[in-house]
Formats: sequence, C-alpha cells, structure tokens
Amino acid sequence: MPIYALTPELIFPPADHAEPNGLLAVGGDLRPERLLLAYAEGIFPWFSDDQPILWHSPDPRMVLWGPDLHVPRSLRKTIRKEPFQLTLDTAFAEVVHQCAVVPRPDQTGTWITDDMADAYIVLHEHGFAHSVETWCDGELVGGLYGVSLGGAFFGESMFSAAPNTSKLALFHLCRLIEEWGFHLLDCQQDTAHLRSLGAHAISRSEFLERLARALEAGEAWGGGPPDDATRR
Repeated sequence: MPIYALTPELIFPPADHAEPNGLLAVGGDLRPERLLLAYAEGIFPWFSDDQPILWHSPDPRMVLWGPDLHVPRSLRKTIRKEPFQLTLDTAFAEVVHQCAVVPRPDQTGTWITDDMADAYIVLHEHGFAHSVETWCDGELVGGLYGVSLGGAFFGESMFSAAPNTSKLALFHLCRLIEEWGFHLLDCQQDTAHLRSLGAHAISRSEFLERLARALEAGEAWGGGPPDDATRR
C-alpha cells in the first residue's frame, strides 16, 4: 500500500489502506477539525519531534472494556485504602505535560511534542479531549487523557508519579464510561502493559465496525450524575 501525502483538504484515505505497521499518511496539520475527522475514521497521529506528522491505523487494534479490566492485587489494596482523590478535567494541560516528561521504562524521548500538546489542549477547550487525574494531598500523582467522540473514548497517554496512580485513573475511567453508556475504549497500540490490564487485540475491520456503532450512540461524556465525577 502507498503512504499517502495529505493536502490542506480535510480528507483521509481509507484506514484499511495503511501499511502493515499501521502507517497510513503523512503531512496535514493538527487543527481540531482534522483531528476529529481522523478519530472518527479510526486514525490517529503519532510521530516524534524530528518527523513530519504521521497518521496511523494499526491492525490489530487494542481495546479495553470495563468488565475485562484486570485489577491487580496491589491496585485492589489501593482502592480499598482510598488514599487518593480522583477528578475529571481539572488539570488537563498538566496531565498532558506529565505524560510527556515522566520517564517510562525502555523509552527515551516522547511522541507528545509541543505541537501535539497544544493541539489536544485546544481539543479540550472545545470539549472533545478529557483527563482523569489522581491526587494525593493536593499533588497530582497520576492521570491519563484522551479524546471522546460519541460513545467512544480514545486513550492517548497516561503517567504515574507514584505506584498504581495511572492504573487507578484507568479504573475510574472504565467504571465511569461504562455507567455513561460508552461502547468503546480504544488503547491504540498492542503492549504487554495494556494486555496485563485486560486489553485485547481486535482486527481493524472489527474496530471500525465497533467505532461506527459507538459514534451513532451520540455524545455521552459526562452522562453520569455530577457527583460521580469526583470520588475520594
């Protein structure tokens, strides 16, 4: 398959035209309209500072649903003790920043470039990107962020500054979006860490079918009672 070069026109090639490694297209921009169109078609940007904008649609695709979430024993202990506060959308820009700078095992650098961070902050300001924060004694110690469209949530990144704090944010997210009637939680890439939490791979074609049904479900972010968004 060819790798497509995007023009200023808001259009993407079909997701199933991607290379075996998931790379579909290069170029374009990160304006909100293009990002939202990409997610709606099962495509997302992923590139480094020294690269042009690269657009991907991997096959298979990792997904996670609440009932499948594996809660490790250490996380169960953390949940029972409840030493943390969990919030939604109270520190979006800081969560994105921490996802970019907190070191990860076997990873050097970050794909969350300044342009990427700015683009998702704009999406957040438009109501399409959201964060889950984990706090301890007023300090942000973990969290995640992603994009919400219809009944689908597209996870982008997470960070931990203390043990289990990103997992706790993920647990909170899974519980909430299940309550709110979401149909899909996209984890994008196949990693051992995600598999350990209960994520599993599905074919691109199945993912696109699920995504279409999720988008038809209408916007559901925040559909739960207001007091569900923050728990101690």
